[in-house]
Amino acid sequence: QVQLVESGGGLVQPGGSLRLSCAASGSAFSIYAMSWYRQAPGQQRELVAAITSGGNTNYADSVKGRFTISRDNAKNTVYLQMSSLKPEDTAVYYCYARMTVYTYWGQGTQVTVSS
Repeated sequence: QVQLVESGGGLVQPGGSLRLSCAASGSAFSIYAMSWYRQAPGQQRELVAAITSGGNTNYADSVKGRFTISRDNAKNTVYLQMSSLKPEDTAVYYCYARMTVYTYWGQGTQVTVSS
């Protein structure tokens, strides 16, 4: 069983930056593939960024060049550094962990980009 706890969300002006963190319980964090998803009101949840256990990353086209996903296995934590934020980035951001058939979601953290 893995528990994921996100933090770092909040209100930011357009063009600003935020760093989200997702702390995971358990001792097998390093072998999990980790991802960030987001869900805006009235929209489906979408993949934002992902990082494999080996450190390979991929991003949604809408965030390429602006967001960076990283992980610190010693701290059981995955990060999402978000820069040049736009109002359309407003959403609840969720952390997701996957290892074979085992999948886990965090509770989400709200990010609001508004002036």
